[in-house]
Amino acid sequence: MSAPPHRYRTELAWRGSTGAGYAAYDRTHEVSAPPAGVTLSLSADPTFRGDPERLNPEQLLLAAASSCQMLSFLALAARERIDVVGYQDSAEALMPLEDKPVRITRITLRPRVAVVAPGDGERVRELMVRAHHDCFIANSVSAEIAVEPEIIDAGAPSPDGQPSPTSRR
Repeated sequence: MSAPPHRYRTELAWRGSTGAGYAAYDRTHEVSAPPAGVTLSLSADPTFRGDPERLNPEQLLLAAASSCQMLSFLALAARERIDVVGYQDSAEALMPLEDKPVRITRITLRPRVAVVAPGDGERVRELMVRAHHDCFIANSVSAEIAVEPEIIDAGAPSPDGQPSPTSRR
């Protein structure tokens, strides 16, 4: 017997008028995802006349890919008893406007992972690859997703008490 599928819901609301044409309507809209009590105020990318002060759907897709990679990786690391004490990602998405249909074609994740045992660097890289294959979001999008991890030795504090900046790529 197979498990029932997970189902996700969102609620979206916009009010305004498109009567004055493409350049005149407000792109601001609200999105919520019950049962979470958070509502996001979004807009379009500024290229498409959106508000640059608000998140846009393209940024949310990139954030979802980055978050899913991290959560998949941390689950694997915890199961393997690898002591990860920090994870940061500077992610990028590429959406060439000349390619039709316009879409995000590439996502690059650049996780910087701090581990306590410096000898775990190779295992961490292997888990990063496994996490990419396990990530639900990565498996749901057609864009190429590259993961370029940097492994930081957090075992030996530097003189200022911060984790050692020694990295292993």
